[in-house]
Amino acid sequence: MIKRIKFWSSILMLLISISMSAPLRAQTAEIRAIQDSVIKIYTTQAAPDYFTPWRLLTPRQSSGSGAVIAGNRILTNAHVVANASYVQAQKHNDPKRYLARVIFVSHAADLALLTVEEPGFFSDLEALSIGDLPTPQQEVSVYGYPMGGKSLSITKGVLSRVEQQVYAHAGAFLLAGQIDAAINPGNSGGPVIVNEQIVGVVMQANAGGRAENLGYFVPPSVIRHVLTDSLDATLDGFPDMGFRTQTLDSPAAKAAYGLAADDNGVLVIKVFENSPAHTLLQENDVIMKIDDYDIADDGTIELSDDILTDYKYAIDMHHVGDDVRITFSRNGQRRSINLSARAALPNYSLVAGEKFDELPEYYLYGGVLFVPLNMNVIKRWGNDWSRSAPVSLLSARNEWSSPERRELVVALQVLAADVNLGYHDWRNWIVGSINGEPIRDFRQFAQRLRNNSEEFVVLENENGYQMVINHTEAMASEEQILQRYRVPAATSPGLFAE
Repeated sequence: MIKRIKFWSSILMLLISISMSAPLRAQTAEIRAIQDSVIKIYTTQAAPDYFTPWRLLTPRQSSGSGAVIAGNRILTNAHVVANASYVQAQKHNDPKRYLARVIFVSHAADLALLTVEEPGFFSDLEALSIGDLPTPQQEVSVYGYPMGGKSLSITKGVLSRVEQQVYAHAGAFLLAGQIDAAINPGNSGGPVIVNEQIVGVVMQANAGGRAENLGYFVPPSVIRHVLTDSLDATLDGFPDMGFRTQTLDSPAAKAAYGLAADDNGVLVIKVFENSPAHTLLQENDVIMKIDDYDIADDGTIELSDDILTDYKYAIDMHHVGDDVRITFSRNGQRRSINLSARAALPNYSLVAGEKFDELPEYYLYGGVLFVPLNMNVIKRWGNDWSRSAPVSLLSARNEWSSPERRELVVALQVLAADVNLGYHDWRNWIVGSINGEPIRDFRQFAQRLRNNSEEFVVLENENGYQMVINHTEAMASEEQILQRYRVPAATSPGLFAE
């Protein structure tokens, strides 16, 4: 009897073991199928020094992750390869590094496409497909090569939130997914996987370190937008209709603009010239609907029963050339129009967004270094730039640009010389006019300096303070100043190109 009990107990344990090992083997096979398609990326990055724009900062080595997708391409983050002078790719369990080439970059979406031209590199790699956005609380797996080791790391978490977020790389405001999995340096560009499909690309950890084990990823809709944009190898980016709005939560504000209590929408506060909305929308219009998305008072639209996000998403998912249907109220009368999606204007703010893979513009005149004000300059003050950069430069970010005033010019520093006596300690000074004429943008300013025929160049800021330079002395001392401070040229390459 005891022997019979032991026999059947053994059979039962064997059956349990078999039933448990089958899913484990399936899970292991799934991991193996994915891990061979996850690539480690090595880069050497040398960004320009916007304080001395004729120089590069010290080159630094960094690494990231990527995933193989159709077309012998590797999908990764733009910030992994931004300002990179040398890029290599390494396969899982392969010690060799292969030269990689960047074929497309969307800095706004923080996505880039690479390829490796070494014959046979992709022959044993399976391309991963792009899946759909997971549902909230669904489990996801994050693959990548975080710092602290050379082997592939796999972490798990759940999708906790989906909404518009400011992407840390270039400051764009796009849809992002939040997961409660550890995101560390080196994970950037790695795929977020569900059912052997890419449902996101890891891009950043929680800003400021205020919460642990929180990270963000680029969702499938943004990935597909970039992949479609890349088909002609020309970056169109995300369209911008050229208007800005504020929420309309106040019942009094609703009534003031002719809305009923149960009407919802957002108030137009600015329409930019030369934009798709120019002449078709007006300030104080109330936008109630974009395509088939109803806009709530707080500016959100409903993507699903579980997901609300900013109405900007409805515009972002269009491509240049698409029609965007806008339903709005003007003085209580509802109207509908089609706006043609066009590429965003260069500047909506007087402070242009951060740029990558470009040389900075500058003009060294009379020993005074003039540059256009942009986020590259502001961020040169370091990670704490929002508190350490000059207040005058930071506050300019809140000013709209216009055709008459597209860009600000800053006298960044003075290289001491006889021609600029009296101004040696002037720094970070926004120039408002030159010889009494307002400045439209940096290139116009540089042309005026170059073509000046007056004896003196008088530069004035908005508070009336003046910097006066003798033009003849400035031109005569240019070569001496360049040699003294080892500056290769007085102007950035191509500044005066037609």
